[in-house]
Amino acid sequence: MTPSQRIIYTAEAHVAGGRAEGHGRTADGALEVDLRTPTEMGGQGGGTNPEELFAVGYAACFESALGAAGRRQRQEVGDIAIDSKVMLLPAEDRRWKLAAELAITLPMVNDPAVAEALVREAHRTCPYSNATRGNIGVALTVNGRGVETTSEAVAA
Repeated sequence: MTPSQRIIYTAEAHVAGGRAEGHGRTADGALEVDLRTPTEMGGQGGGTNPEELFAVGYAACFESALGAAGRRQRQEVGDIAIDSKVMLLPAEDRRWKLAAELAITLPMVNDPAVAEALVREAHRTCPYSNATRGNIGVALTVNGRGVETTSEAVAA
C-alpha cells in the first residue's frame, strides 16, 4: 500500500490457538468463532476453519461485485445465489495451496452471454478475485455453464 492510497474500511480480528483449537473474534464483536481442524483432516471438527471463512467471504464479496456489474450494465440481476468451495491442496516442498469454485445462479438473467459478461465483470472488480488472481485456481460457473476467465481455472 502506498501512502497516497485512501483506506475505505479496515476489518480487525484477533485469533488465538490457530486452526486446531483456536478462537477468533472481530474487534467489533460481530463475529466470534471457535476454530477447529475438520474431521476430514484428522481433527475433531465442531468449529469452523479458515477455508470455510474464506468461502463465505469470497461468495459475499463476489455477490456485491455482481450487483455492481448489473447496475453498471443496466441489467436486472435479481436474487443472486452463490455456492462456493475453497479447497486446501498439497503442493510441492511440503507447502499448501488453495483453489476455489464459485457456482453463481442469476435466475433473472436468461441470456447466457449476458450472464457470462456480468460474471466476468464481477471477477474483474471483486477484491477477492483480484487478491487471488494468479495465486490460486478459481473456477466460475453461471447458471450451470462454465465461464472461461484465464488459465487459473481449477481442473475438475
